[in-house]
Amino acid sequence: LMSRTTINELKNRRLAAMIADERAEFDATYEATRLAIEVGEQIRDAREEAGLNQRELAAGMGTSQAAIARLEAGSVAPTLTTLQKVAAALNLKVAVGLSKAS
Repeated sequence: LMSRTTINELKNRRLAAMIADERAEFDATYEATRLAIEVGEQIRDAREEAGLNQRELAAGMGTSQAAIARLEAGSVAPTLTTLQKVAAALNLKVAVGLSKAS
């Protein structure tokens, strides 16, 4: 059997091949999307803990299952209004915090 190349191996190869300007652009883009990905993971975890599927959460929010899938994947950065709708549908509250940059 041939071994498969993992996504991390591909990413690391591409990062190693980048010139400084390309790497700086990648890092900035990654940092901009990191928060959306983390929030999406929190939404998915809370939905699963509530015992709901994506369609059920969507119905509770008045949106589509596809919109929930995009949120959970981190494909879109949710607005505070969207986060409030998620929280209400899951009987949770939204808590936003700021901390010192590392």
